[in-house]
Amino acid sequence: MKKSVLMVILIVVALLVSGCSEKELNASAEKPTVVIGSKLFQESYILAHIAALMLEDAGYETDVVEGLGGTFVNYEALKKDEINTYVEYTGTAYSQILKKPPLEVWDPEVVYTETEKGLKETDKIIVVSTLGFEDAYAIAVKEDWAEANNVTKISDLNKHASQMTIGTDPEFATREDGLPRIKDVYGIEFKDYKQAVATVMYEAIKIDDVDAISAYTTDTRNEVFNLRVLQDDQNSLPPYDAMYIMTEEFATNNPDAVAALKKLDGRIDTDTMRSLNYKFDVEKMEPRDIAREFLIKEGLIEA
Repeated sequence: MKKSVLMVILIVVALLVSGCSEKELNASAEKPTVVIGSKLFQESYILAHIAALMLEDAGYETDVVEGLGGTFVNYEALKKDEINTYVEYTGTAYSQILKKPPLEVWDPEVVYTETEKGLKETDKIIVVSTLGFEDAYAIAVKEDWAEANNVTKISDLNKHASQMTIGTDPEFATREDGLPRIKDVYGIEFKDYKQAVATVMYEAIKIDDVDAISAYTTDTRNEVFNLRVLQDDQNSLPPYDAMYIMTEEFATNNPDAVAALKKLDGRIDTDTMRSLNYKFDVEKMEPRDIAREFLIKEGLIEA
């Protein structure tokens, strides 16, 4: 027993003498590889790598699965411990995962509170960080068409939608808080819809393959492609505040991982997220490089 203790002391001393820092010693301690999921669009890739770099700074190995799938693919993977965290949005969790009915008036605080409570009670999943921005769904059309037809809000589409094809991401066309909700609230039904990943969806309206799209409000392609995001004048769509979620068990077993992600609370506002997306869409930077540049600039990791 004394020999074992002496051996441990000698190893630690040898590491210190060789120049290992306390941080490196902590990193060498047994920590699991954190697997980070993402959805099928640029913002999700970037946020996955932001999480990865924060976790690596806390001594974890990470594995980022870019484009793992949509909401339910990521959520089921989280529940099964196939991934350990990903960014979800309050409105999506509220309406799609928890299947809660729409509020008469959408209140972001109520949606967040009900979502946080529901995820924990239903699946023992907790919110570990709220990032500080909302990426909401919206309907967008080309600016020149909107100008010619005096269209500024969704209700203005009443006399046009029956002749229009809308492009959507893989979920919006059929999920309850998407086109079905638009139809219920506005009485609007498009002639047809085409589903695709976000990049293809945006390219489709650029080349006039579709007449409208289910745009993301933080997406810089709205400006780059000269699109007009229509006002949701009857408040049909819920708030979508971004948050990292994690199973309660993984969080309990890995408090350092929770602490690392909590440092991101409120650190990314809407303009910042839009600028990060711009770097991906226009400047063609890699998601990990975008994430690293942002975190260094914010002083959250060292260069």
